Amino acid sequence: MTEMTIETPAAPLPQSRHVATAVPGPRSRMLHQERVAHVSAGFGITLPVFIDRADGGILQDVDGNRFIDFASGIAVTSVGAANLRVRQRVAAQLDRFTHTCFMVTEYDSFTQVCRWLNEHTPGDFDKRTALFSTGAEAVENAVKIARAATGRPNVLVFDEAYHGRSLLTMAMTAKVNPYRLNFGPLPVEVFRAPSANPLRPSDGGAPGTVDAAAALAAVEDMLTERGPETFAAMVIEPIQGEGGFIVPAPGFLAGLRTIADRHGIVLVMDEIQAGMGRTGTLYASEYEGVAGDLTLSAKALAGGLPLSAVTGRTELMNAVHAGGLGGTYAGNPLACEAALAVFEEFEDGTLLANARSIEAVAREVLEPLVAEIGVVVQFRGRGAMLALELADPDTLKPRPDLAQAISAACHAEGVLTLTCGTYGNVIRLLPPLVINDELLRDGLGVLSGVIRKTAAAAAPALSGS
Repeated sequence: MTEMTIETPAAPLPQSRHVATAVPGPRSRMLHQERVAHVSAGFGITLPVFIDRADGGILQDVDGNRFIDFASGIAVTSVGAANLRVRQRVAAQLDRFTHTCFMVTEYDSFTQVCRWLNEHTPGDFDKRTALFSTGAEAVENAVKIARAATGRPNVLVFDEAYHGRSLLTMAMTAKVNPYRLNFGPLPVEVFRAPSANPLRPSDGGAPGTVDAAAALAAVEDMLTERGPETFAAMVIEPIQGEGGFIVPAPGFLAGLRTIADRHGIVLVMDEIQAGMGRTGTLYASEYEGVAGDLTLSAKALAGGLPLSAVTGRTELMNAVHAGGLGGTYAGNPLACEAALAVFEEFEDGTLLANARSIEAVAREVLEPLVAEIGVVVQFRGRGAMLALELADPDTLKPRPDLAQAISAACHAEGVLTLTCGTYGNVIRLLPPLVINDELLRDGLGVLSGVIRKTAAAAAPALSGS
């Protein structure tokens, strides 16, 4: 093992893009070889560079390359990867203790995180919160809570859904490769209904013709077929993340709320990626004026430390027997202190305003590409959760090859982008909410230029298809 020394950085990390070597550079390539020798090949990699420092909107690797961060650790480091408040609170907690297990002896930071979430998650009703470590844990515990409260077994999920990598959440996730492939058999109490995807209507209609009413009728048909009285929970992402940053047709979430109420089904809002200010409101479901009976938080909740939460109606949350919820690391004290620091960062409203400003700038730079470049078939999202979908303009045949080529070219120029979508044909943007305007525009300019160049190179193939 390499001996580590902890040093205080001599100067703030420059908030500018800088490509010092080929990407990846020589030190990253060397470290990647060591990774291959010691780490399971089951872990994928987007960009094989090893990060040395990160702050604001920049990631700096061991070769001195500085990348504009349009990933935020998949929507985790919204307040920045080295946020001062987070560092200070966690450091102070480190001096006191690192762990006791909340189910053994208590500590107040756990309670204070729950209190804040009870006060700030959508829903004008009395709430309780349970803390866990990962998003998948939050999803699974929401299902446990719904089953305990209703006495029913089944769970309804939707096309394009992503809910995690555990056995139950894999069954709830729509995308097979890489998430479900080779891992069956999966739980059988999970049923899938069509979503209200505006670009790709589930009934095969023309793009842009999706009708929330038709999608809701399909949900009712699914429930009728299986028996609505058998469903404990209906789980939906208010903006679908891994499925492609899909914003559902207006009225769809409100319609699900009505259906859930009619049949006594617990409506679970999976806000793991879209929540905690990512979309310009604290929770994405606020745009639709819809509150889940249970709301799930994770990812950005603790500024990079593992923490997740289920917050919901008191009568549901308290339906579980004592000892039925928990986990050794659930609500770890370091993560709770980090979350309290994140909450402080949201107090003055600046981060939410920043998310909305990021959207405005991105729309200015990227939205014109839809009209100008045929393969860019849609720009979508809210706040700092934005995406471009790439497909043949006439057939909507997905073009994951273009998404991968665009992302790789951005990486080479010092801009970290991610792909997603059921077909892998979506470029997604998740910049930290603290990114400055100059850095944001630089990164968007690189992305726009790469898209134009890649689309132009692909034009002969498109015309011949």
